Amino acid sequence: MQVMTNRRPTLPVMVGSLQVGGSAPITVQTMTKTDTRDIAATVRQIKEVEEVGCDIVRLAVPDMEAARALAEIKRQAKIPIIADIHFHYQLALQAINSGVDGLRLNPGNIRDAEKVKLVVQAAKERSIPIRIGVNFGSLPPVGAIGMTRGLSRLEDQVNRLAKAGEAKEGQYNVVDHMVDTALWEISILEELDFNLIKVSLKAFDVPTTVEAYRRLATMVPYPLHIGITEAGTVKAGSIRSAVGFAILLYQGIGDTIRVSLSGDPTEEILAGYEILKSLNLRQKGATLVACPSCGRADVDVIRLANQVDQLLKGMDTPIKVAVMGCEVNGPGEAKDADVGVAAGNGRAVIFRKGQKARIVPASEMLAALMEEVNRAAASQ
Repeated sequence: MQVMTNRRPTLPVMVGSLQVGGSAPITVQTMTKTDTRDIAATVRQIKEVEEVGCDIVRLAVPDMEAARALAEIKRQAKIPIIADIHFHYQLALQAINSGVDGLRLNPGNIRDAEKVKLVVQAAKERSIPIRIGVNFGSLPPVGAIGMTRGLSRLEDQVNRLAKAGEAKEGQYNVVDHMVDTALWEISILEELDFNLIKVSLKAFDVPTTVEAYRRLATMVPYPLHIGITEAGTVKAGSIRSAVGFAILLYQGIGDTIRVSLSGDPTEEILAGYEILKSLNLRQKGATLVACPSCGRADVDVIRLANQVDQLLKGMDTPIKVAVMGCEVNGPGEAKDADVGVAAGNGRAVIFRKGQKARIVPASEMLAALMEEVNRAAASQ
């Protein structure tokens, strides 16, 4: 298995002023959950995700009104805007005219090669990158990749294909279908000498998703946008996404990520950064090390850890903070952090860079800890 420092080499792509792929840091993105036609609400949500460090934001474009609204939304946004296009190629053309920084095209529901070419030609004129976004839930019918007529979506046979690990040797399976779908559209773009390409191959099933990305990664040089689609609620979806992401990222696969959650988009950004920080792939904001608590704890560590977590969320400085509750691992973990607290017996020891900074009563430990955190952050 590759180590984390062995990033898969990819052709860099500029999304607005932001580089994706090549030697650029892995970017974290989300998708707005407002009605794009409601410009004020959509801009408000973009501002919220900007505040928590979002690098790129994608917007649904269900109709022409939404496609035209992108121009004003783009004017007010600070981060790159991606138009999410399904079914109608004309929406992509209008999104380009509205000045978006990138497109996501679904090869499962825009299957007419000539219409795809029209979009590519317009994107090429303005150097707008295209993500080929393959999703298990909207794959083309089996045997009908690139065909505009054939089986209906309810009779597409996709759900009868074996998933990763279930297929017999030589049996055409879901991974084959996902990869073939991506390669079909990649070939169209390459024929037009267009290489501003990103690709995603998402499914809810983690093994299927992982295998699809691993396979395509050996076949094309383009940056990969990774995600587990329809991952679930904030808690369950974050765990499912983390499992799939970790396997791929540890092997050097992945250039930009989205944690797809049934929740506020700021939660997607926070989860994305936590995953990257856990693998030492990107440090942004604070990292909290917190004791899970047990019968040895003399203070309410769970309450303290959650209080500290909330206070750290607005911090951009990469800083490691430890909240520990007893003498077993407390002093060691607290000393290993930039700032840490080891609490017990009615008092707490505050550490800075491995050294005792002060001892305070337990009632003052939250205030004292945050004072040291702010001092440490200001000195970096």
